Amino acid sequence: MAAKKDKAVNKARIMAAEIVYEVMERGAFANLALAKALRNSDLSAADRHLLTEIVNGTVRMIKHLDWVLELFLHSPIKKQNPCLLSILRTALYQLMFLAKVPDYALVNDAVEISRQKMGDKMAGVSNAVLRSIIRKLDKIKYPDEPVSFYSIYYSHPEWLVKLWLDTFGTQACETLLAYNNSRSRVVLRCNPLKCSREELIDKLGEEGVKAQLSPLTPWGIVLEDSPQPIAETASFKKGYFYIQNEASMLAAAILNPPAGERVLDLCCGVGGKTTQLAEYMNNQGEVLAVEFYAQKLELLRQNCQRLGLGIVKDLEKDIRTLNSKEVKARYLLLDAPCSGWGVLNRRADARWRKNQEEINELTRLQAQFISHAAAMVEEQGYLLYATCTINQVENEEIIEGFLEQNQHFVLEGFSSKLSFFPLDKPDKASASRGMLTLMPGKYETDGMFYALLRRKQFK
Repeated sequence: MAAKKDKAVNKARIMAAEIVYEVMERGAFANLALAKALRNSDLSAADRHLLTEIVNGTVRMIKHLDWVLELFLHSPIKKQNPCLLSILRTALYQLMFLAKVPDYALVNDAVEISRQKMGDKMAGVSNAVLRSIIRKLDKIKYPDEPVSFYSIYYSHPEWLVKLWLDTFGTQACETLLAYNNSRSRVVLRCNPLKCSREELIDKLGEEGVKAQLSPLTPWGIVLEDSPQPIAETASFKKGYFYIQNEASMLAAAILNPPAGERVLDLCCGVGGKTTQLAEYMNNQGEVLAVEFYAQKLELLRQNCQRLGLGIVKDLEKDIRTLNSKEVKARYLLLDAPCSGWGVLNRRADARWRKNQEEINELTRLQAQFISHAAAMVEEQGYLLYATCTINQVENEEIIEGFLEQNQHFVLEGFSSKLSFFPLDKPDKASASRGMLTLMPGKYETDGMFYALLRRKQFK
């Protein structure tokens, strides 16, 4: 999508159309493409926010946008020029979902971007389509059939909407769909080894960043506004915090390893829960972090160095190949790979990247992982199984299947360990039995699942 020439067009809108093109036509990951563009740009803070909103919003709402566009285009979406389609999609997202953007501004920019990239004919198409939509926007009708309506209106795959309607019912499903399309909160986990939450808020304030205490955990603060990317602040570089949602922060408290212990963190990724475990243990003892992907371990090392954590040791390995006779611990965390349905409002394109066949493969992998992890748990030790999904076949059914085959393990209640978190009565009862599903948005957090297992005494 190389432009022929530059004209007076909002640069964020040009970049948004280009990134959406890369995501939808070439399979780029939205978060990575956006991060790269922001890293190499000289956009103002306001335009950085605009670019982020347009890209994430367009990719998230693509099914809704395409439904509307097909009402006004002369041929199906699949037959449209991909470059034109990216421009129309980003413009329509602004028109329908960004109330503060004037219609004339987004139409003028879309027309000019079309002219620069494809010539006058396509500019005319952009102009005609967008102005026609503006005239008839309040007359657009959506399907009556529930699955089709929710799928299109809230822009989710039909098979997933049907599953959630069957699992959670209409009201809960609609609440979930709406939350997935809301703007995600940015939460920072204060590093208690370096400062208190109040001190962190003061330090960020000196850099022009506005934040407030999270009422959900003892470590969280909620970002309200920042004049620069939060990862570029001096406070971030000095290791005063880690960017992490409160739902994910619960893992350390549920596992509750004391200082000086040895902890195994399996499938550790880039180290969100790993680094909190090390902080929770006051940087005393050892956290052995195991991960298959080398690039994730490199990011883990960088995070540990920035946060000042010396007890994390890493191992590049498929956990299924670990020798359970040599690698053991009293406390284990298995942060299992999953469908990620609990974090769809933070990952714009994730809803389009999974299908039912992949979910089936994931459950086979999860069952293998928990079986191998269990073999490394010492007598009277604990295994915390965690996912960032709300899919029962990846959560409750995995645990139930595991317990049927491993009767020397039992569920261990953990509601008392989460006394700081405002669980409602049903969730508190679930946690007291040893399993907890946090529905996305219920507490203004991501969706997560936790199951705490204890290995009984050997006979």
